Amino acid sequence: MPIATVNPANGETLKTYEAMGDEEIERRLRLAEATFRTYRTSAFAERARLMHRAADLLDEDQRDVGRVMTTEMGKPVKQARAEAAKCARSMRWYADHAQELLADEEPAASDVKDSGASRALVRYRPLGPVLAVMPWNFPLWQVIRFAAPALMAGNVGLLKHASNVPQTALYLEDLFHRAGFPEGAFQTLLIGSGAVAEILRDERVKAATLTGSEPAGRAVASVAGDMVKKTVLELGGSDPYVVMSSADIDRAAKIAVTARVQNNGQSCIAAKRFIVHTDVFDAFAQRFVAGMKALTVGDPLAEETEVGPLASEQGRNDLEELVHDAVRSGATVLCGGERPDGPGWFYPPTVLGGITRKMRIHREETFGPVATLYRVADLDEAVLVANDTPFGLSSNVWTRDEGEVDRFVRDLEAGGVFFNGMTASHPAFPFGGVKRSGYGRELSGHGIREFCNITTVWHGA
Repeated sequence: MPIATVNPANGETLKTYEAMGDEEIERRLRLAEATFRTYRTSAFAERARLMHRAADLLDEDQRDVGRVMTTEMGKPVKQARAEAAKCARSMRWYADHAQELLADEEPAASDVKDSGASRALVRYRPLGPVLAVMPWNFPLWQVIRFAAPALMAGNVGLLKHASNVPQTALYLEDLFHRAGFPEGAFQTLLIGSGAVAEILRDERVKAATLTGSEPAGRAVASVAGDMVKKTVLELGGSDPYVVMSSADIDRAAKIAVTARVQNNGQSCIAAKRFIVHTDVFDAFAQRFVAGMKALTVGDPLAEETEVGPLASEQGRNDLEELVHDAVRSGATVLCGGERPDGPGWFYPPTVLGGITRKMRIHREETFGPVATLYRVADLDEAVLVANDTPFGLSSNVWTRDEGEVDRFVRDLEAGGVFFNGMTASHPAFPFGGVKRSGYGRELSGHGIREFCNITTVWHGA
């Protein structure tokens, strides 16, 4: 895949970039290693000062970088600006909380004494250069949620971004440079996916994090496993959105629309499978389909647009094939379902009913504005359908019954359970999944400690 900005609203190639050669990659690896030796000893206060400066610069750049993101991958420009603002807030959160999250931990005095020590503690130390392989769908946020905690912990970052968002990737390197971080603290590698394995095998790279597809995750995990290096993987999701009979149906249906089409439906944590109790199924379906039909689809740079194009022609083709397979197998199209005429990689908000287990769309992730509707008889069936997926990233449940709340928390196979609202990420809460959605956690204290050497410090009596 070429490293290029291709406007998904019209298919026009705007900028192309040459992939970095071996000499430039080697120069950047040497620089990362050298920078880490000194940056790792910097004080939290200094790192926080630099991170706050980077956040301020991002706020100043919000409109410009928002347009760049929209031009590169097609999200509505309002959502792009909101993504930039969220990144700046999260950078400040880590700047303000990293020191306490990584503070020395002291075991109980009785345990210290029992171990024969005069004193003991647990200290979190940075690992070194960390390779981040990041996707195009949230081209700022996916990187910042790695970079902010990693840099605050004293690590340095090497970014291999998706090949269709090179301008955003280069902006991120420039952002940290302008903020005053030492040269080499955060570097963008303009490389294709074929160069990742060799870089990950390099002894100077100590760990890796990847957000992306399951095949990409398997490839990175395989190399890292062979080299015995730590990885964090956030892969696909086919999140359930369960609506029980006690739910506020009007609100559940309204938020369901946003939960499905956020980021043009191209989000791992977007709700995709809508599992509705039979007592309220018809009322929910009517409201949900009406809401999907009412969305404004169009130019992602227009302020009124709610759904823009998919990021690539291949992405649209893959989504379309899932819909056609479902229809051939008996699914009912309640709205949408046919690509529009004209330029760009647009696909209409679509709702399918009558889904069965034999359909590909039941098993595979739909990366676009396509929702599937399921009717269930009771809580047990709702849990069964919700868990009938190879993924386990997040989940959404609408109920006002506390007994049902306890059951869903206990039984849903997911890294998060969001009640009476849609899944969202926040730096204070851990983010990640189970099953084929990956392993490890980003954000919160759990995320910042993923790339730390958890060190026992013991002093004899």
